[in-house]
Amino acid sequence: MDKQQLIDYLNEKDIHKIKFAFADIDGVLRGKIINKQKFIDGLQDGYGFCDVVFGWDTTDTCYDNVAITGWHTGYPDRPCRIDIDTFRTIPWQDDIPFFLADFSKAEGDDLHTCSRSLLKHIAADAKQMGYHTEFAQEFEWFNFNETPQSLQDKGFTKLQTLTPGMFGYSILRPSQHSDFYYDLFNLLEKFNVPLEGLHTETGPGVYEAAIVHDHVLAAADKAVLFKNAAKEIASKHGITASFMAKWSEALPGCSGHIHQSLWSLDKTDNLFYDANDAHDMSDTMKHYLAGQLYCLPHILPMYAPTINSFKRLVEGAWAPTTVTWGFDNRTAALRVLHPSKKYTRLETRIPGSDSNPYLAMAAALASGLYGIKHKLALDIPPTVGNAYQDTKNGKLRSNLHEAATDMKNSAVAKELFGEAFVEHFTQTRLWEWKQYAKHVSDWELKRYFEII
Repeated sequence: MDKQQLIDYLNEKDIHKIKFAFADIDGVLRGKIINKQKFIDGLQDGYGFCDVVFGWDTTDTCYDNVAITGWHTGYPDRPCRIDIDTFRTIPWQDDIPFFLADFSKAEGDDLHTCSRSLLKHIAADAKQMGYHTEFAQEFEWFNFNETPQSLQDKGFTKLQTLTPGMFGYSILRPSQHSDFYYDLFNLLEKFNVPLEGLHTETGPGVYEAAIVHDHVLAAADKAVLFKNAAKEIASKHGITASFMAKWSEALPGCSGHIHQSLWSLDKTDNLFYDANDAHDMSDTMKHYLAGQLYCLPHILPMYAPTINSFKRLVEGAWAPTTVTWGFDNRTAALRVLHPSKKYTRLETRIPGSDSNPYLAMAAALASGLYGIKHKLALDIPPTVGNAYQDTKNGKLRSNLHEAATDMKNSAVAKELFGEAFVEHFTQTRLWEWKQYAKHVSDWELKRYFEII
């Protein structure tokens, strides 16, 4: 729909309220409901929104170390703009119209803390280079027989998972909660976030969903919407869905793998595929892969943005720890798949389900394009076997502080995303580390309280 068609639709359907949201730096959706007239009035010039949403963390605690906003600026409004191409209705909320927004400006002077705006710039760069970007993110997440209140009352301890036992790819377990299971699949399709597949993963109450691939911006939109939608649908069934990267040291973590390929602008030719190569990899794909390998240590927090992210990136936990790639190798950081021309693609396996899809996809695409622009040679051989033991090209940082400090000081990161974004984003990650560092954990109490 164009603007007038949209207004006509609202009038014909006698719709009086509209819901919109945008993703903050952590990928958390922030938004509100507005009336029809306010929606129409803001279609041209945007809607004023307090920029504290880019000046606080996931607990609404204000950062003390970012320049873009704070007590020193008075937390003014900034105009966010609805993208009418994201229009959909929410089937589990009486089909209320819903839109995604961002802080992009027509003249290009975007708010550099807006993750969707950042991805739009990189997607535009890819298009200018002659590429259509095809992406998809898949998610694993745990489901609990808990509510927000019971989580608080229990202090987030002794939580009851939706089902017991390790039941990966189980047909039995989903059938025992079929109302929830089929609601996820069916309602997400009606919400224009269609799934390729939905199944249990190994672990109590854990599901995995693969979202249908799309242009990179639409794919990121769908990934962000999927996470929020899964939580809302779960809540209607008395279930809490958690996208923490690693909620229990005794269980596998939750991934957010990104699948990607570059195509001709008319979408007819997969530019990652070359039938004359032994492994069907084109030079474009090799440069793209080399770029991701080269840039990975410089931009790791965009894939692993929380303290908890790094609890997942440990040996033997189905998550990578080394700068490696391989053919259909699930222990490597980057996995090449080439079953056919249509499905030849790269899977970036570093991101967890806690990642901000806009930033994770921006990192993957920008670093891949960097390899193409600089014609980087794929001089790292593929890992055969256990990539945890293949450390000759380096290991990933083991905590957020080290990774964020590397990115903050990286000329490569600033070349990819601009100095303003890198400064703001890394300061928010170092803030996260600061909050963690001063916390006294249960582990410390149990270990030191009596005996030391």
